[in-house]
Amino acid sequence: MIDVKNLTLVNDSDIDWDDLGNGIKRKIMTYSDELMLTKVAFEIGAIGTMHSHPHLQISYVSKGKFEVIIGENKKVLEQGDVYFVPSEILHGVVCIEEGELIDVFNPKREDFL
Repeated sequence: MIDVKNLTLVNDSDIDWDDLGNGIKRKIMTYSDELMLTKVAFEIGAIGTMHSHPHLQISYVSKGKFEVIIGENKKVLEQGDVYFVPSEILHGVVCIEEGELIDVFNPKREDFL
């Protein structure tokens, strides 16, 4: 696996998927101390369990359809839609149609490394 820290030109095929189990896998595409971009693939029915973290998060639905819960808000989002998660807000997703999220975090997620 290549070291993607501060990688400025990224070929998707050079990055391996990490199998997280339960129908979810992730690629860390690139990151610096301040910013991280990941791809997360979901099988139908896979659940991104409710959690919170100190990081700011913006997620782009690049494929599929997801029920997204952020705090007290719940909405179905599909390809082309975006959601924003403020710091320390409880959030999670349920995959309705096989899909992929592009997640951006500030700062980087040390727990992913």
